[in-house]
Amino acid sequence: MNEFVHQRHKPPSELDRARELVLAVPQLRSNVNLARIIRTAGCCGINRVITSSNQRIDAKVARDSLEHITVERRRSLAPVLRELSSEGYSIVGLEQSSGSRNLHEFEFDRRSVLVIGHERDGIREELLGNLDQVVEIPVYGMPYSYNVATATSMALYEYCRQFPRG
Repeated sequence: MNEFVHQRHKPPSELDRARELVLAVPQLRSNVNLARIIRTAGCCGINRVITSSNQRIDAKVARDSLEHITVERRRSLAPVLRELSSEGYSIVGLEQSSGSRNLHEFEFDRRSVLVIGHERDGIREELLGNLDQVVEIPVYGMPYSYNVATATSMALYEYCRQFPRG
């Protein structure tokens, strides 16, 4: 029989280089969802999140991630996405849409922006035109979609799986 010893809060895995994934998050309905997204981004070594809201980020939920992530607040995401596209980033939406690709089969560019949709409205029409690609996560039961923080966690995990060292 194997012996396992409980080890909570192991130090983070080393990255060979900084992650080149940027998260773009619209105004969300829930401060908790935003804080959960920030916490997951921190765990994944993401250091830049751009949001178009002035929502409060609950530090108890986000935990230590706020110390390691730059959160940029902009009035609108569309101009930022155009700017990042001109800098060579691939703009990827996380959304159920026509032409969306299964996340399990999608290959991220190392230098990507992941655009998250609003909990109820998804990615708004004015942002859809700025996307290079759209990925979705298959749903196998009800309801029809995952919680925004949960879906973001899955997409970030997939990006990290594809680029485990940064």
